[in-house]
Amino acid sequence: MQDYSGYGQPPYGGYGATSPLPPMPPRPPRRRIGLLSYVAVALVAGALGAGSVVALYHPASSSTSAAPPSSGAVAPQPLPTGAIPQPSNLAPGPSTNAPGVVSKVEPGLVIINTALQYNSEQAAGTGMVITSGGLVLTNNHVIEDSTRITATVVSTGRTYQATVVGYDVTGDIALIQLEGASGLRPVPIGSSATLKTGQTVVAMGNAEGQSMIVPAIGTITALNQTITASNQGGSISSETLHGMIETNANIVSGDSGGPLANTSGQVIGMDTAGNSVRFGEQSAAGFAIPIDTALAVVQEIRAGQASSTITIGYPPFMGIYIATGSDSSPQGQADEQAQGNGFGGFSGGFGNGGFGNGGSGCYTSDVGLTVPSTIAPVSSGTLILGVICGGPAAGAGISAGSVITAVNGQAIGSPDDLTSVVSKYRPGTTISVTWVSPSGQRTTSSIQLTSGPPQ
Repeated sequence: MQDYSGYGQPPYGGYGATSPLPPMPPRPPRRRIGLLSYVAVALVAGALGAGSVVALYHPASSSTSAAPPSSGAVAPQPLPTGAIPQPSNLAPGPSTNAPGVVSKVEPGLVIINTALQYNSEQAAGTGMVITSGGLVLTNNHVIEDSTRITATVVSTGRTYQATVVGYDVTGDIALIQLEGASGLRPVPIGSSATLKTGQTVVAMGNAEGQSMIVPAIGTITALNQTITASNQGGSISSETLHGMIETNANIVSGDSGGPLANTSGQVIGMDTAGNSVRFGEQSAAGFAIPIDTALAVVQEIRAGQASSTITIGYPPFMGIYIATGSDSSPQGQADEQAQGNGFGGFSGGFGNGGFGNGGSGCYTSDVGLTVPSTIAPVSSGTLILGVICGGPAAGAGISAGSVITAVNGQAIGSPDDLTSVVSKYRPGTTISVTWVSPSGQRTTSSIQLTSGPPQ
């Protein structure tokens, strides 16, 4: 099994119908950060910059100062006008009419920008229109933890608000709906069932967040690959993906959710991850989810078929920051969080926090999150690092330093326990939560879960 740290890519903008074609700016060189990472572009604006949303959030560290953009982070750029980039990264093999391929696929592409308010981040990627009414296929990691999603249709420049229809975390596939969209042009869909190594392909996406669709020509170098892809730097979260298409086309940050097309201009895969060459010791490689695999998940989502891997709509949300992990000791959780060890992963939609940038002991984002100085005097449970202003937990009176000990009468130990239990419920469900405050007062109260960011 190959282990890569793929990096996510933001959405890129479009081509115009001009002739002759002006030269395309070369694809940016790969950053030597090693391994495989998702190819979506992330811009970190806050201190903790990590978290997922089902009911809670998890921080990356206990730092209270704002962090600069992570290595390779690119801010979304405005769409260019009139310029038609030319393909780069020409691989040996049969000549390809890349502009012709692009002209068939590009009208169905969108540039996706997301705001991750609770993580103090922004991100960008690419998406593919699959229905004229505005259903868009993209990677789950492109919309993960987003509190706001917009998508700009490359061919028209029109921007839409988007909502999440459903997603599959384990397969890294998501379906979103552009609000009020009609008359859109879907991408031409091919089949990934008969692909062969050596076949010429064109990868497209918002490469390096340039807000323009940049094509890259290559060949399929392997099929049915198993990879482990991580967020940028490989320090936050990772997923093992199976059945992937491997290509030497230069798939880079920002291409996530973009198409991998054949020479007939049909989409046969979805760009998902790439590796950065490390010290010149390995060749650049990109990976795409086979389109047949992605559309099978889309079909289940459209049918409303939730499962152990597929979430329909938005997940439940308590509005609390917690650590991650299986340590049932609140003090142990606090110590590990303070040391920055073992926390900061994406773990079922919980996050961590401290006292409030909201001005009243609550947070509107993770800026300024700290480990509480006083925690509840109990030996087991999930430590609350902070609460989100206006969220269900804040409304119930839960505060930083409290420890949740039970949900619906079921004992809760570690943060992982709480994540697992709450994730089983849907938004709108009322649950009974028992917690102990920092002063030692035990309270049981009903809390109605709301909708949170996708995980």
